[in-house]
Amino acid sequence: MPKWLKITLKIAGALVGLIIILFIALTVYVNYNKQKVLAMITSELNKNINGTLTIGTIDPTLFKGFPGVSVELKDVVLKDNRWAEHHHTLLTAKDLEVSVNASALLKGEVVINKIDISNADIDLFTDSTGYSNTSIFKAKPKVEKDPKEKQTSSSTQIGRFSLNKVNFVVDDRHAYKLFKFAVNDIEGRMEYPAKGWNAGIDLNTMANSFSFNTRKGSFMKNRLLKGHFDISYDDNSQVINVAPNNLNIGDNPFTVGAQFNLKSPETDFTINLKVDDILWNDAANLLAANITKSLKMFDLTKPIDVTCDLKGSFGGGGDPSIYVTAKVKDNILKTRGGTIENCSFNGIFSNNYINGKGLNDDNSVIKLYHFNGSYKDIPFTIDTAFINNLNTPVATGIFRSHFPVTKLNPVIGDESLRFTKGIVDLKLAYKADIVNFKFTKPFVTGNVDIKNADVNYLPRGLVFKNNSIALKFTDKDLYINNIRLQNGSSIVYMQGKVSNFLNLYYTAPEKILIVWQITSPQIRLGEFLGFLNSRQGSGESSGGSGNRGISRAASKRVTNQLNTAFDKGQAELHLRLAKVYYKKFLATNVNADILLADNTMKMRNVSLKSSGGSLNLSGLVVQGPTNNFAISTTINHVNTNTFFASFNNFGLKDFTSDNLRGFLSARTDIKGAINNAGNLVPKSIRGTAMVNLKEGALVNFSPIKSVGKFAFPFRDLDNITFGDLKAQFDINGDKIKIAPMQINSSVLNMDVEGVYSLSRGTNIALDVPLRNPKNDSKIEDETQRNKKRMKGIVLHILATDGDDGKIKIKWNKNHKKTKADNDDQKTDDTQQAPEPKQD
Repeated sequence: MPKWLKITLKIAGALVGLIIILFIALTVYVNYNKQKVLAMITSELNKNINGTLTIGTIDPTLFKGFPGVSVELKDVVLKDNRWAEHHHTLLTAKDLEVSVNASALLKGEVVINKIDISNADIDLFTDSTGYSNTSIFKAKPKVEKDPKEKQTSSSTQIGRFSLNKVNFVVDDRHAYKLFKFAVNDIEGRMEYPAKGWNAGIDLNTMANSFSFNTRKGSFMKNRLLKGHFDISYDDNSQVINVAPNNLNIGDNPFTVGAQFNLKSPETDFTINLKVDDILWNDAANLLAANITKSLKMFDLTKPIDVTCDLKGSFGGGGDPSIYVTAKVKDNILKTRGGTIENCSFNGIFSNNYINGKGLNDDNSVIKLYHFNGSYKDIPFTIDTAFINNLNTPVATGIFRSHFPVTKLNPVIGDESLRFTKGIVDLKLAYKADIVNFKFTKPFVTGNVDIKNADVNYLPRGLVFKNNSIALKFTDKDLYINNIRLQNGSSIVYMQGKVSNFLNLYYTAPEKILIVWQITSPQIRLGEFLGFLNSRQGSGESSGGSGNRGISRAASKRVTNQLNTAFDKGQAELHLRLAKVYYKKFLATNVNADILLADNTMKMRNVSLKSSGGSLNLSGLVVQGPTNNFAISTTINHVNTNTFFASFNNFGLKDFTSDNLRGFLSARTDIKGAINNAGNLVPKSIRGTAMVNLKEGALVNFSPIKSVGKFAFPFRDLDNITFGDLKAQFDINGDKIKIAPMQINSSVLNMDVEGVYSLSRGTNIALDVPLRNPKNDSKIEDETQRNKKRMKGIVLHILATDGDDGKIKIKWNKNHKKTKADNDDQKTDDTQQAPEPKQD
């Protein structure tokens, strides 16, 4: 070894040994002068604080801070002067290690190179008046010092620092802010250029609360924050800059940057976050609870790109400005109302919708631009959709779509309407409330056109072919134009209007009144008997879960709303029909005003022509298991043969259209029931009929012919003509009470009174003079003619039920008593007239 190298190594070894000896000596010095050193450190640190710093014990740590001296402080407590009022200790540290400059320490000065804090609690507290325990660091008033007093200073520059297992809290009751961190580990290095400082920090901490407004909730609540920050501070601008860098928030990697303006009295800040490929729910959960709740009205199954800018101040009690953007492409959007496939849009959230109205929920907005998607295979676009005021959210936008009408079937369910053909073209501007984060009560304006549609109305079993409809929604009313409905051979053209439609649709569908103008070249009522049917069940199987269950529930709500509107809403119909067919009945020039409300059909101003005459009608029909009706009818000069045949003889068996000729005028007030097949319910008719028959004839009427076999064998009983026949019938179920009636005919005269039964209980008294009235018509004096009609031998006959169910003719020996009995007879459906004794 060269001599110079040996000398160099000896000198170096000597220097190292000397340093070690000095370091050991210094450590021994500190160890044997703990109280003195502790007093020096405590005194130095207490010089510039408005409070008290206490340290439990101090121990040097050999070589740990080499070449400086490391001192481990135990049980460090830092309190401000007003601690007794608020009881929030600024610092409580079980372990606090300080590395100080060795040479400065020998001179009686403390220069801190590194500080490590472990197992500690840091509580920065501000009370409701604005006082903060951080005022402990405010400079004390300057005091004139003795110039002979030795001047000392300690460096405020800290080279390195670390925190381990530290609970860090910023609790600002004045500004309603709360930041709570459970620090696992923080490592930092500080550099001090000419003006300011630079820091590199490695962060591993749990954010238990990050509340800019405790009344609204915390951002990043219970999320682990892990990453590196490069931070700088400039003395001139007094701005702290956090360079954009990667920070893991929970399981998602973000790029985070920030600025903090210390020059501002309130310490303004800006925080920028950016993340690619994050799930919607994960992004929403990082925001405050009030915002998270609003954003969770949606869910997107695929990751999205999100940015978030926060701007605010640490002073005051307001929320920060929040601006969130999201880019969505070919995603699946889930809402409480259903699932939207192939969804793409650019989304924005801001809590500053209108400048000057505050940063709050009332002034918050969600904007969706260029929204495209498909709901249950129905494609649609929304140019711009807004959801503003998150306290009472309202959604607005313009909805466009063009699709086959069959795609509506899954949307409206399978309980009301089922489309099999047709095209829908719609453009609607909508405004919808959001209650409990479900879109409800959408108010729309615009047009819906349906063309060439075939539809089944399932509850009534009706099928309409080749239909068209144009709906126009205004702010208040609904106009229904250009409707063409075809069911079988019946064709109906309709124009309608519903006033205050949307409001009533959601709040009181039973109060909806649609006014229809209806015309038709012909209607066959038999093709619409489905409206008399009981509603059919849906037959929908139960089951399903998840999104399918949500879709079913949404369809169920739409279906129930439609059914309520259809079944309970009111319709005012003004009909002008060229021809109406009902079984054998044909009416022409039909005019009617009909009100449909609450399963009731009220008919007014009904007029028509039929059977050579005319008919006017008013009344009502009430739907139920059977359809009850009450009708008042005026019939003028109709052909009796055709009229009776049209209505299947009104249920009469022994007296049919084949037995009657003439022209009938009548007024009826009857009540009854019709079954779902359109037939009269047996024994249901109640009421009165006033009949006037002119130019009448009784043809081949069996009861009269039976009498004639033995009473009038030489008279023509096959064709009995009448002059002017007036009668009153009281109908009660299957019993028809015949008021006292005179029949003057070409064959015989008779007085008739009694009860005719459609089942059992016929009891009709007939007083028949034997004289031939053939020439009575030649007597011009009506009084003389009436006196003569009952002259001579009069047969008193009783028509009653026979054992075989046919009417039997018997002598009415006690005709006066029978007449009295008939006057008092009760016509209950189950009661039968007593059978008189025979001669």
